[in-house]
Amino acid sequence: MKTIVDARRIYQDSAVRGATPIELVILLYDSAIEDMRRALRAMQQSDIETRASQISHALMVLQQLQGTLDFERGGSAARQFEQFYNLVRAKLLEAQMRSSPELMKQQIRYLSEVRDCWAQARRMLEPRLGAVTPAASAATPEEGSNNKWSA
Repeated sequence: MKTIVDARRIYQDSAVRGATPIELVILLYDSAIEDMRRALRAMQQSDIETRASQISHALMVLQQLQGTLDFERGGSAARQFEQFYNLVRAKLLEAQMRSSPELMKQQIRYLSEVRDCWAQARRMLEPRLGAVTPAASAATPEEGSNNKWSA
């Protein structure tokens, strides 16, 4: 089992190193959504410890997304994303306190819809970005991938 976890972590690390800024945003959304799905399963199984741990991680991912907002260049879009992240964070905490699967499912749906918009934007931008995939560009970290990004 450990080798599967190690292989997954190595793949994820290489994908992150070779990711474009928009792909990093999508990876963060994927991480938060998966955390929330795990929290939902834990909630349905009355596993309070796992639920709290997964929600806590999802909140950290949302904090990372929010922390990269560029209000100077992003203008009203950045402010709207900030409001969105604040709302999702508040509703995650409420779902945790109330142990509400419905509220958790709603936040998963909202985050998934926005994640899909980012994926669509990536597809639209690929021809202009050279259509570099994370796996193809993540051979070694020394090859100069630039992972600085802001939403």
